[in-house]
Amino acid sequence: MKKKIRIIVDAMGGDFAPHNEVEGGLLALQASKSNDINLDIIYIGDSSKIEPIVSSSSLYDEFSEHITIVAAKEIVAMHDDPIQALKTKKESSMVKGIQLLKDGGADGYISAGNTGATLTIATMILGRIEGVSRPTIGAFLPTSQKKPVLLLDVGATIDCHSRYLFEYAIMGSIYSKAIQGIDKPSIGLLNVGEEDTKGGAERVDAYKQLQESSMNFFGNVEGGDVLLGKTDVVVTDGFSGNCILKFAEGFPKMFAELIPQYVCKSSDRGTDMNVVVPVLKDMLSGLNAEEYGGVPLLGVKGTVIIGHGNSTPRTIMMMIFSAVTAIEKEVDKKIEAELKKK
Repeated sequence: MKKKIRIIVDAMGGDFAPHNEVEGGLLALQASKSNDINLDIIYIGDSSKIEPIVSSSSLYDEFSEHITIVAAKEIVAMHDDPIQALKTKKESSMVKGIQLLKDGGADGYISAGNTGATLTIATMILGRIEGVSRPTIGAFLPTSQKKPVLLLDVGATIDCHSRYLFEYAIMGSIYSKAIQGIDKPSIGLLNVGEEDTKGGAERVDAYKQLQESSMNFFGNVEGGDVLLGKTDVVVTDGFSGNCILKFAEGFPKMFAELIPQYVCKSSDRGTDMNVVVPVLKDMLSGLNAEEYGGVPLLGVKGTVIIGHGNSTPRTIMMMIFSAVTAIEKEVDKKIEAELKKK
């Protein structure tokens, strides 16, 4: 039997907690059976709200031995200050959950709660991997090349020194290789032009460091290149990365609103819509959080996956499997080993 993988689910993090979190965990257990994954789910949060959802599920009897509920009295709300939450809400599902991961009670942690708090609390409790100046959050986006691009940072650190960008490239390369199976992922540095002299001093210095490294550095890429898939990984600061991510996520909503406006009532155009809409949905599926789950927090000593507050049960399931893959591929250990060489 395969080694057991234990994932903590912050049952109180998210707009629809704990229902979606609990249902997502149960879906993951069901899927793990057919995928030959020895999975345990540890729900952490208000047990009086979690237990009824778990016990009323048609899946409970089959997977009860793989489910644990850990009580947590408090919740880190979306508006809570991360540092204050760590100091004053030690009995919260987030703090207790990440501490449980630190103490070896689990192998990974996922949350659709307060992103800033998850980032800060995970960094403070788990600690940074040796050689990491700033942990980073990455996200996969679809491209015209039918392969996703890993964009990072997407919001962890707004302003970046050149060293941070260099480290992001290392972590992104390792994560992309582990998750996508690309032998030597190509790295692009987001900039306002292709020339190595473009951008501010930090960008110019980051370009030099990347060029002199053993990584597969492509060079500068512009904003329009990201979704064209010119590189496997794109590194940037958290401000511009988050703007690109949110801009890309707006495409499905834009098309959903515009398509009906351009379709006439005639039968011919109606038939066209029946053909075009499924194609667009398939094409834009990579921008759907349900498809890729959450985003990895890279650079901390442990596996942490962060999701949208409005995560559906399917999204929670995909977050769990993102964590499982990162654990199986030993992403954090590979990042540490690579940075020790630098």
